[in-house]
Amino acid sequence: MILGLDVSTSITGYTLIDGDKIILNGAWDTRKYKDFFEKVTHVKAGLEEIYRQYGEKITAIYIEQSLQSFRSGFSSAKTLSTLSRFNGIISWLAFDQYKTKPEYLAATSARKLCGIKVPRGQKAKQVVLNFLVDNEPAFVLEYTRNGNPKPECYDKADSMVIAKAGVICERENSK
Repeated sequence: MILGLDVSTSITGYTLIDGDKIILNGAWDTRKYKDFFEKVTHVKAGLEEIYRQYGEKITAIYIEQSLQSFRSGFSSAKTLSTLSRFNGIISWLAFDQYKTKPEYLAATSARKLCGIKVPRGQKAKQVVLNFLVDNEPAFVLEYTRNGNPKPECYDKADSMVIAKAGVICERENSK
C-alpha cells in the first residue's frame, strides 16, 4: 500500500492506495487551529489512525514537495518557511510512525506521471479536479451550498495524484 500526502498548514490531504484500488481518500482540516503545534498534533492523530487500521501494510509514503521558490503574487517568505517547517515535521512523523522514509514528488511531476496536462492559463487545481471526476470513480467531489467544490476536495485530489504517481514510481523502481 502507498500513502500519498498533500501537506499544508490549512488542510492536509491523504490517499491510501493498494495496487490500483483507492482504500482511503480524505483530508485533515486544521484551519480552526491557530497554533502551529495544534495543527501538527491534529495531523499526527490522523496519521496514527491510518496506522492503527493499516499499519505495516503501508510500504511507501509519497509527499508533495513543498514550494521551493517565490512566485510573484503568491506566497511570502514567511508562508514558505512555515509550510516547509510543517512539511518537515509531518514527514518526520510519517517516518517515525511507519518506519518508512518518505519520497517527495513535485506537483508538476506527479501530474505528468498521471497523464494530467494543465493547459496554459488554466488553474492546475481545477484541471486536477476535473481529471479525477472524469477518470477516477473512487474520487468523491463534494460541494458547498453555493455549488462550489469544498476546499478539502482540492487537497484530497492532490493527495490522490501524489499517491497514484507514487504507485507508478514504485512500479518503475521494481523493474
